[in-house]
Amino acid sequence: MSSQSLSQPPKLVIFGCGYVGSEVARQAVAKGWEVRALTRNPDKAHALRELGLAQVEVAELDSDAWHDKFDPHPDYVLNCVSSAGGGLDGYRKSYIDGQRSILQWAAGGHVGTYVYTGATSVYPQADGEWVDETASTDNASDHGSLLLESEGLLAGAPGVSRWFVLRLGGIYGPGRHYFVDALRAGQNDFPGSGETWLNLIHRDDIVRAVFASFEAPAEIANRIYNVTDGHPAPRGEIIGWLAKELGASEPVFAPAQARARDSGRRSAAGSLPNRRIDAGLIGRELGWSPQYGDYKAGFTGLLQ
Repeated sequence: MSSQSLSQPPKLVIFGCGYVGSEVARQAVAKGWEVRALTRNPDKAHALRELGLAQVEVAELDSDAWHDKFDPHPDYVLNCVSSAGGGLDGYRKSYIDGQRSILQWAAGGHVGTYVYTGATSVYPQADGEWVDETASTDNASDHGSLLLESEGLLAGAPGVSRWFVLRLGGIYGPGRHYFVDALRAGQNDFPGSGETWLNLIHRDDIVRAVFASFEAPAEIANRIYNVTDGHPAPRGEIIGWLAKELGASEPVFAPAQARARDSGRRSAAGSLPNRRIDAGLIGRELGWSPQYGDYKAGFTGLLQ
């Protein structure tokens, strides 16, 4: 659903040019798109300019100081901000106040397609069950509830022709592989259960899902998609496989009794990430499929 003519490159504005946003920017520039971005980090701004972006501004997303610096008529908008801090205040600043600020700006113009990257942490399920986009989000954690509130701001937003929410699983990829780094540093004890299901997604597959949303058929609009590799695996299996590949010591997890006590406390709070995410809908509707279909495929190249 693009408004550009055949003689003009697509116009994209990115809010939040961190790990995912920077790669989207790089690939969009390579496609010949006109890319503009907002970041709160001056060093990141310099790196983005080096990529060849048409415009980079430094400002706090939740302010209106940047509103008159961007043309509010882009073909595409990507909001992939990260939290401004680990606590609830940081979440609210980025995901609620930031979303409101973008939509206030968009209301003064016209956005063709708006893509927002959320997270599968909106789901409260904690017993290893399969979860798709129709699953209940009642009793979500405090952080998950803020993400749901942010998603809800998109419904009926003036100036936005259509929107997509991509609920991302655990992100890994080049330069971002916590378990690999920990094992290489000699760590072999990991707190928590090795039986908890993890739902991972490689950065490059997230980028492909973003572009699939931008370029989706016009009749598909206002959709929420889970974005994971579709093959959840127990945490202990993943870390154990990585340890073997790296020649590291076999990982050790918390005792079963501690796991049970911890599970009981955290399940009651709705915050234990122990569910299996069904990410089939985006494939059925947009034709997206992950290049890295499971953790072994994704980590093999990273280990090399």
